[in-house]
Amino acid sequence: MTRRFDHVAVLMGGWSAEREVSLVSGAGCAAALREAGYRVTDIDVGRDVAARLAEVRPDACFNALHGRWGEDGCVQGLLEVMGIPYTHSGVLASALAMDKARARDAFSACGLTVAEGLVATAREAAAGHLMAAPYVVKPVNEGSSVGVHIVRDGANRPPQEILGEDPDRHVLVEAFVPGRELTVSVMDGRALAVTDILPATEFYDYKAKYAAGGSRHVVPADIPEDVYDAAMRASEAAHSALGCRGVSRADFRWNEGGTGDPAHDLVLLEVNTQPGMTPTSLVPEQAAHVGLSYRDLVVWMMEDASCPR
Repeated sequence: MTRRFDHVAVLMGGWSAEREVSLVSGAGCAAALREAGYRVTDIDVGRDVAARLAEVRPDACFNALHGRWGEDGCVQGLLEVMGIPYTHSGVLASALAMDKARARDAFSACGLTVAEGLVATAREAAAGHLMAAPYVVKPVNEGSSVGVHIVRDGANRPPQEILGEDPDRHVLVEAFVPGRELTVSVMDGRALAVTDILPATEFYDYKAKYAAGGSRHVVPADIPEDVYDAAMRASEAAHSALGCRGVSRADFRWNEGGTGDPAHDLVLLEVNTQPGMTPTSLVPEQAAHVGLSYRDLVVWMMEDASCPR
C-alpha cells in the first residue's frame, strides 16, 4: 500500500470510563505504525487536545479512543474543524452508533432485528420493572459493557445500582435475549468473519472483554451456515445504515433455541465504530483469520484516514 502520511498522532486515553482500554489499544497501534515506518506521536488526550494537535501538527490522526468524547462524534468534530484526516467513522455515524436508542431506530428502519426495548431515566428503571423480566438495563451512550445490569427472572425489583451517580441520565431497557454472543467485524464495508464468544463470567462484561482468560473466542464460529451468513450480511447492513467508515464491529445475540429463522433469532445489539485493538480484541483476531496481520490492519486503517469523513 502506498503511504499517504508520514507523521501521525495516535489519540488514546481520554477521560471516559474506557480510558484504560484505550491506552492499551493506542499503545498497540502506535507500536505497529512505528514498525511500519511512520513517525508517530502518542497523545494521551486531555481537554487541551486541540492545543496539543496544533503544537504537534500531524499529517493525520489514528483515533484509538474508546467511549464518550472520543467515539461519539466529539473528537471527530474537532478534527473536522482543524482539517486533520482521521481514522474510523465520521461525526454523524459516530454519534449515532454511540447513542444506542438512535442506532436501534436506524437498524429497525433497514429491517434488522433488535430486541424489544424502551428508553427511561435511571431513576425510573430503578423504581420498578418497566418490562417483564428477564431484561437488560444499559447506559444509552457507553461501550465495553460499562454499567450493564441484567435483571433476572424472579427478581422482586431492579437492582438499585442502576441509579449510579446520575439518576436522571437516560438508560436503555431491553428484553434479555438468551443464547450465544456473536460478533462480526466489517472492514471497508465488507464483513470479515463471525466469532462465537464464550465468556468465563456470567455475561460478556468488561472483565470478560479485556482480562486475560476472560473469554474464549471461536473464529470462525461453529454455527449453522445460514446463521453465519445472516450475521455477515446483517453486520454489513448495520455498518451501512449508520454510515460507518473504516472498521466497525457488530455485536449480536443468537437465540439458538428460537424459531429456527436467523432473521428472527439473530438480534443486533450494537455497532462499535472504534473497536478495541488490544491483545485480546476481536477485530485483530478476525483480520488474522482472513490473512491480515495486526500491523497490516493498523496500516490499512491509517491510510484509510480522510477529512472530511
